[in-house]
Amino acid sequence: MNRGPVSNKSAVDHHAKAIEAWGNPPEWISALAQACNLSSQSKVAAKLNYSAATISQVISCSYRGDIERVEAMVRGAFLSELVACPVLGDMPRNMCLGWQKKPRAATSSHRVQMYRACRNGCPNSKLEGGQS
Repeated sequence: MNRGPVSNKSAVDHHAKAIEAWGNPPEWISALAQACNLSSQSKVAAKLNYSAATISQVISCSYRGDIERVEAMVRGAFLSELVACPVLGDMPRNMCLGWQKKPRAATSSHRVQMYRACRNGCPNSKLEGGQS
């Protein structure tokens, strides 16, 4: 008797879904789809700090948000893309983007240093307006 998908195995072939939507998907879309096939869409979404619905839309080529940011997160988390942080040195791209989203916290000198660096001319910064 078949009672559903085997545990740790997705019922959806995310890579096939990406090929259907994108035709010949970019490398980062293939990496995202493969990561979803290997674990789960929800786990991949949590690692990238996005919702599972967003990941589904990206794979389906229907996401209307900042696709370049999603691409950068995927490249950092699953394709080992590094950036040179002026404070911490080399770090994964997705970690860099995570630091940029953190609010200023006067309780940690390290956090203040990162907050300032991300907003004052860092070449990796994706923040609008430069300084805050």
